[in-house]
Amino acid sequence: MKEFVLIFRHSSNGHMAPTAEQLQERMNWLASIAAQNKLADKGKALSANLAKTVRPDGVITDGPYTEIKEFINGFIIVRTETIDEAVAFAQSNPILKAGGNVEVRAILTPGEKDH
Repeated sequence: MKEFVLIFRHSSNGHMAPTAEQLQERMNWLASIAAQNKLADKGKALSANLAKTVRPDGVITDGPYTEIKEFINGFIIVRTETIDEAVAFAQSNPILKAGGNVEVRAILTPGEKDH
């Protein structure tokens, strides 16, 4: 099994709290992964307020924003046989309905080559 991090990004209001229905949908999605024994780390939510980005040459900017003004909401780590299985989990994430996206990246172990 390999571990993959699912990084949740959104470009709208990073300070908006989910509705009770949206929260329940997210919890159900997470529970479905856990029920398959594929959840390696339930991750954490990340602040949109207490964030800075440090760039080369001592440049520090406010916020967790990328150049296209997306921000990272949070992450989880799943343990799957293939990246395709991790992508399938990402495709069923409720953030997609709200205009967000999910980045899927393999976690490399020490000494492992990035293919």
